[in-house]
Amino acid sequence: MTPDSDKFARRARALYLEAGRQLDPSTAERLRAARRQALAASHPAPHRFTSRLLLPAGAFAVLALATLMIWQPLRHADSATPQEASATQTADADVELPPDADSADPQLYQNLDFYDWLAANDTAQPQH
Repeated sequence: MTPDSDKFARRARALYLEAGRQLDPSTAERLRAARRQALAASHPAPHRFTSRLLLPAGAFAVLALATLMIWQPLRHADSATPQEASATQTADADVELPPDADSADPQLYQNLDFYDWLAANDTAQPQH
């Protein structure tokens, strides 16, 4: 700050403090009430703010729940017995992966050249 502006700021502050000391109590009370009213109007009440925030958050939560319920796979466990369900799961697992070498029959691995030849020459003719 320049010396002139610093001098001006000090003089303005001194005049403000002097005017505040000379103010009568009824005027000071009206000014304080007006100040409180202005501050209350400028800052929303906490319950208004939370209600404004909770409405979109609740709507988002409902949409997320509805989305999860729609995309959840349908389960038919009540129509099938536990034995049928385990058999179906076992059959699906058998189709998906080839058998392990440890658990497979060793005779399957004796004629691998034959299986390669069979796969290469597989030209099955449709029967009439």
